[in-house]
Amino acid sequence: MTAADVPTAHASRYLQQLAKHWSHKFKVAFTPTEAAIELPLGLCKLTANDARLHVVLTPVAGADLGKFQSVVADHLQRFGHKETLVFDWREAA
Repeated sequence: MTAADVPTAHASRYLQQLAKHWSHKFKVAFTPTEAAIELPLGLCKLTANDARLHVVLTPVAGADLGKFQSVVADHLQRFGHKETLVFDWREAA
């Protein structure tokens, strides 16, 4: 499991955009402040507040964690194209 805290004032907007984007292909549940997205690489959970977007990735067995991180970060960066989003990936408990 890996996590990142992404500083942004637009966390809820990015969370909802990502959830809606992937809801056409994958199982997704979301509110303006929380999302759970079941991807082939694993589970992506997001939590938004006024200052940050918290991202937790739980990969499936054998998944490439680096690829999983890149896929999620790249998609979020596209939605946040007006700002540079910084992902400080770290091991999560």
